[in-house]
Amino acid sequence: MDPVSLVTAMVGAQTGNVQSAMAAKMMKMNANAEASLAQMVDSASQNLMSLANVAAGVGQNLNISV
Repeated sequence: MDPVSLVTAMVGAQTGNVQSAMAAKMMKMNANAEASLAQMVDSASQNLMSLANVAAGVGQNLNISV
């Protein structure tokens, strides 16, 4: 075989390996993001449930002046 063909095949194989590794990393990041979002939504719903029994009018007049 021609040495240039061998080198070209090796570079192509290495590129494929890098692309596969990047795809796996991106899939893992996406799964982590989905899990974080689910956890955040769950926490938000728990916080809303704790505020459900607060008396009417609480928190309406908030003074944020400095």
